[in-house]
Amino acid sequence: MSFPKYPQYKSSGVSWIGDVPLMWSIGRLKHLLRIRGGQDYKVVESTDPTDIPVIGSGGQFTYATTHLYDGESVLLGRKGTIDKPLYIRGKFWTVDTMFYTEVLPKTSGRYAYYAATTIPFSLYSTNTALPSMSQFDLANHALPLPIYSEQSQIARFLDHETAKIDALISEQERLIALLQEKRQAVISHAVTKGLDPSVPMKDSGVEWLGEVPEHWHVARIKNFAKIESGHTPDKKKEEYWVDCAIPWVSLNDSKQLKKVDYIADTSIKVNDLGIANSSARLLPAKAVVFTRDASIGLSAITTRPMAVSQHLIAWLCVENKLLPEFLLLVFYAMECEFERYTFGATIKTIGMDDVRSLTAAIPPIEEQRQLAKWAFGKTETLQSDLNAAEKTILLLKERRSALISAAVTGKIDVRDWQPPANESAFDPEVLEAGSEVTE
Repeated sequence: MSFPKYPQYKSSGVSWIGDVPLMWSIGRLKHLLRIRGGQDYKVVESTDPTDIPVIGSGGQFTYATTHLYDGESVLLGRKGTIDKPLYIRGKFWTVDTMFYTEVLPKTSGRYAYYAATTIPFSLYSTNTALPSMSQFDLANHALPLPIYSEQSQIARFLDHETAKIDALISEQERLIALLQEKRQAVISHAVTKGLDPSVPMKDSGVEWLGEVPEHWHVARIKNFAKIESGHTPDKKKEEYWVDCAIPWVSLNDSKQLKKVDYIADTSIKVNDLGIANSSARLLPAKAVVFTRDASIGLSAITTRPMAVSQHLIAWLCVENKLLPEFLLLVFYAMECEFERYTFGATIKTIGMDDVRSLTAAIPPIEEQRQLAKWAFGKTETLQSDLNAAEKTILLLKERRSALISAAVTGKIDVRDWQPPANESAFDPEVLEAGSEVTE
């Protein structure tokens, strides 16, 4: 869909804004919104839908019995999640990691919200560990200031168009959830039921396994794979961390481990001296690495010799008894089971005694090969569909951001826009007070 441009433009004098319509002025966020600081609130557990939302960085998380503000407001992050402005109407409380705002006269609150989503937060935040925004920087952020009637029309246009995009994103998210369920079902079937529906079954005695083929051996995984714990060479010894070439699997690789079946490289490497002077050791290829801290059970098979940190375990499968690929499928199938073992309030972990007690049903080696081939073939197709859906979501989100930016900076002229006759524009005025938080 293409939109017309304004007849004439002028330079805004602000690099990120570029040219703006001739009749528009350039101001600051403080010319649209008066910024106020949130306050701590003692959490009161409640399920009463009429209670007042307490809103933290990124969205609503609990309820209050009183309110900090009653009215239309744009909420802005002060610490933590700083790049997700929220829009709300009615009574609410917001905590001290957020700013709330009072919408000034002759300002469209919805326009102010959309304008706030275009703020380049990364340019202002100086704390990388805990991103933060100052009230001064927010208040003085440069923005285009069309007249009130144009603000309202831009907001009306964006409410309608972003609602359509959000509906498409929701469809893709539902598809992803369905594909993930199918993937998990394939994996679970492979490691608990096998491919022969006529084979006699037996009770495994293990809750997550249920009934398994009678000829499979139910046993602790340690009986089929040697457990190797990892270590971190002394970080204070600079000589251990120069000219490094040995892949070293750590929690820095967690994102990769969530995505891949095989790990070929790592974020951090160590050298021979570091390995020699620590409890870490170079492990052979085809080890199944497994995270035991933070996200439990993220797994992959190494494609070359690697070492691991103390936050991971490496399983070395006994040849002709257990295939690394089948063990990997077992760990994938145990995703929910790992939740039962985890402890720790800040960083979740699984103890070594529990690691040693992990149990699976192990078929004969040739059957493992057949099951692994079947399961990975199925999951490869599903993963391709997942990747396509995730790419579609990314493109839709980019489209959404670009459309908002184009509208609030006047790159497109929507003054004469009207929703198609068969579509209703999203109208925030009909929302019940306090019942809607949008982002």
